[in-house]
Amino acid sequence: MKEIEERVLELLSKRGILHFEEIMRLLNLENSQRKALKRALKALRKSGKVVVERGRFRSEQAQTFTGRFLAYQGGFGFLQIGKDVKDIYIPPFEMNKVFDGDLVRAKAVIFRGKTEARIVKVLKRARKELACSLLREDGRCFAIPVGHSPHQKIYVSSPVCSKLKDGTLVIVKLGRFSQKEGLFFGSVKEVLGHPQEQNLILELIIRKYGLRVKYPDEVLQEAASLELSLEKEFKKRRDLRHQLCFTIDPPNAKDFDDAVAIEKQGNGYRLFVHIADVSAFVKEEGAIDKEALARGFTFYLPGKTLHMLPDELSSGLCSLVPDVPRLAMTCEMEFDSDGALIGYEIYESVIISKARLTYDQALEILLNEADEPIFGISQSLRLMEDLYRLLARSRWEKGSIDFDFPETELVVDEFGEPISVEPYKRHIAHRMIEQFMVHCNEVIAMHLIKTGYPCLFRVHEQPDSEKVAKLLEILAGLGYKVGQTTLESRFFQKILEDFESRPEENLVRFLTLRSMRRAYYSPHNVGHFGLASEHYTHFTSPIRRYSDLVVHRLVKQSLEKEPIDVKKTIYQLEALGEHLSFQEKLAEDAEKEAVDRLKIRFMRAHVGSEFEGIITGIIQSGFFVEISQFLVEGFVGISTLNNDQYIFDEPAHRLVGVRSGKVFRLGDIVKVLVAGVNEERAKLELVLR
Repeated sequence: MKEIEERVLELLSKRGILHFEEIMRLLNLENSQRKALKRALKALRKSGKVVVERGRFRSEQAQTFTGRFLAYQGGFGFLQIGKDVKDIYIPPFEMNKVFDGDLVRAKAVIFRGKTEARIVKVLKRARKELACSLLREDGRCFAIPVGHSPHQKIYVSSPVCSKLKDGTLVIVKLGRFSQKEGLFFGSVKEVLGHPQEQNLILELIIRKYGLRVKYPDEVLQEAASLELSLEKEFKKRRDLRHQLCFTIDPPNAKDFDDAVAIEKQGNGYRLFVHIADVSAFVKEEGAIDKEALARGFTFYLPGKTLHMLPDELSSGLCSLVPDVPRLAMTCEMEFDSDGALIGYEIYESVIISKARLTYDQALEILLNEADEPIFGISQSLRLMEDLYRLLARSRWEKGSIDFDFPETELVVDEFGEPISVEPYKRHIAHRMIEQFMVHCNEVIAMHLIKTGYPCLFRVHEQPDSEKVAKLLEILAGLGYKVGQTTLESRFFQKILEDFESRPEENLVRFLTLRSMRRAYYSPHNVGHFGLASEHYTHFTSPIRRYSDLVVHRLVKQSLEKEPIDVKKTIYQLEALGEHLSFQEKLAEDAEKEAVDRLKIRFMRAHVGSEFEGIITGIIQSGFFVEISQFLVEGFVGISTLNNDQYIFDEPAHRLVGVRSGKVFRLGDIVKVLVAGVNEERAKLELVLR
């Protein structure tokens, strides 16, 4: 029992306040150990080392813990402590001390039966400069960080303020925090302009998220010096230049990571996945490598792409463009007539892509609606389609969850102005390539495990049981009858299937996805829940993801049987995984906000127009509606519902009319009119029709 007591104390000192069930899960205890844990907690309480607050346990010795602050526009925030622990709510009156992303020390308190965090100390500021909007109050000039809480004000004494209008976007250098006044001091470093006078959305996103736009001179110099020596490479690579392989990508793609080829093998198939060998050019600790690591990913903003690698590599030496010899890492997989993997080989190769197809071109060839650009491609595509259907069925039977959301493409002009929002349809050509890449990634992870080399896995853990309970509560409000609840992937797969072709289908996909944990990078394999995979990594996109480049290097070490310090490598991969997981979230947030803001700007031309949409969220002050045509979300305020007085029924996630009994619930299809656009706050104001 002493061992459990020590483990409990160590856990509570790191994680703060936890329920009994959370302690059970985080300590990986079996049901047979429940009594032992209860005895241990009782002993710790008796000795005064642990106290209980509202059914939660915390260490008396550890009053504070460390986490990252996450700000929300609603005027509150959360403290993110770790992936295994729930974020802790931070109330509005604490918001004036910190900014989004700051690393802080905080203590947990129980207020009205709920756990909240109180900021004790800011350990590290996420940024020293912030993109802000100017605001005058009582003759003083303040800067409000864009997209943050209105409680977060920075007093700006710079004389430049007197010449600028309210709402002007500026870059503010953060100064000291005044405890007495409860606000920060800062100075205007740069004036970006006024959003009503020019489109500053992309510039704002780049500045707000601190994105790297230019490459340092040493990176450009190193890139310019790179060259391809085929004669040297042929000595150690397999020559596959004769093979009929080709790429399939979106029409606007410029960097081609992967090419595919296929052969009939008796009753089975031999699939070749060729991945650009970026590691042949980007050497560890070189200038390009350091810059690529800092970026972590290619950032895709509407009308502007911030590449991880310089153009000489991303669109040049590494890109698998047609009719040019290129270096690749090849994963050759053999499948039987049922789609089961029966063998594989991984090696370095030289290939020549014979064609550059778009997804739509591939589909047209499959449907006999277009001529094939190279003889034999149609036959290859049909073999690929046959194999894809076998692999897709097998993966579905394992419980893989397909979050196939409808997508739109935001089209911008040369000045970055949004000019249209077009539906983007995914079809069999997309799914076929995705399926091949998933199997390649699995084989690579399996290979590194089998050969005893470390791997930077792409892991996705089981959902949190409380989030799943909330999901099922919402689904019950949609009339869904839940049978026996499990945390197996097949359970969620069935939910999506049951809502297929119903009006609420996409909403349920979104709600189900929201109940899942985020996937992340780690050298510790816990499998990939969403894909129902025991081992998974990222290998197939080294031009745009640094994680894939790392895995390429590990695979080469395994092929050459290089000696490796496993313990040291895993330690390095842990830190690398944390950094890349953070950069991935940064990329997603920046890309999403850029698209959302540009869609709101696009909707200016539709003020006064009516649309059909679906209710996606309900709060006390109204409900959110996603306009189906453009997949843009707006808000219907409860004050605009003039025909009745509405009460918020929180447990049932609905608004109910007092006199009429009229109900608005999640998933309802409604007609709305676009009443206004607030570009500064990226809000769309809707009224019900």
